[in-house]
Amino acid sequence: MSEIRKHYFLCEYCIIAEERAKRPSDFAVASGGSGKNGSGNCVFCGGNEEKTPPATAVYKNGEIFADTGEKRISGWDFRCFPNLYPALSPFSTLPESREKDPEVIPGFGFHEVIVESPVHGKRLEDFSDAEISGLMNVYRDRVCHYAAHEKISYVSLFKNSGKEAGASQDHPHSQLIALPVCPQLVEKELAAIRGLKNCPYCTLLEKERVSPRFIFENSGFIAFAPYYSTVPFEVWILPKKHINFLGGLDSGLLFALGEILRDVIGRYSKVLGNLSYNYMFYQLFETPEYHLNLRLLPRLSTAAGFELNTGIYINTVSPEKAASYLKGNE
Repeated sequence: MSEIRKHYFLCEYCIIAEERAKRPSDFAVASGGSGKNGSGNCVFCGGNEEKTPPATAVYKNGEIFADTGEKRISGWDFRCFPNLYPALSPFSTLPESREKDPEVIPGFGFHEVIVESPVHGKRLEDFSDAEISGLMNVYRDRVCHYAAHEKISYVSLFKNSGKEAGASQDHPHSQLIALPVCPQLVEKELAAIRGLKNCPYCTLLEKERVSPRFIFENSGFIAFAPYYSTVPFEVWILPKKHINFLGGLDSGLLFALGEILRDVIGRYSKVLGNLSYNYMFYQLFETPEYHLNLRLLPRLSTAAGFELNTGIYINTVSPEKAASYLKGNE
């Protein structure tokens, strides 16, 4: 029997359609590849540094460098550079005809690519402890770098893996977009949080630790399939301590974050194969009331007319069943 489930603390709903339940094998057509840019001509691969914009931050042997117009750093571990086709630009201005329009502001901001490895086929679930810890350190550094900019209000950090998830490059990479405004989705959450006595994320964390939706935890984080799951096999990762953004994580917690993220993606691979997925960090660097969280969304279903018309998503795999599969119980 179907259920209409409400979000933990927002007036949002999803439909869990158990009678249409699918097994992981039903999603076997999912593919993680984008179909473009094999290792032979990939501009993100080590050795092809001249084929991208100069890197603003290059991580190599524990040190941070930057490219110059004359020299590109080689032998790197992680590399960050401006997106060649940015959604926002630090040089954006408005034409004179739009300057007095109260509903438009310049498309100011920053759009950065974070290349996670010089090796083309490297998968995050195969990262060593040093590599996954290093990547989380890069995430924290880049978020803090842009959060310090006086005109930036929000830093969106995310990964698109696979064609169905919107990736245009096969090479493992993440992206960061620094915005001069706070997204309405996060503003909506923050308004609800400020109307409550206690942090709802802290509350739901304790609830989900003992629920059938619990998947895994380590020293600093917990992973679970949320009660309000909009897509099959959605997973949330929350720090056990109330921390509002990545800048609040020390080296131990950064490793714990990378460890649990690697674990969840590894479980996805075992259960669902080489699927496409997105993960997104939700954080507010000047708002201590907010609770940092990371959400993973496998691209196993497509939003159609009903979802677009109502904002209510139909999920054919209950979070309880998804957690059971990811724990290896099915």
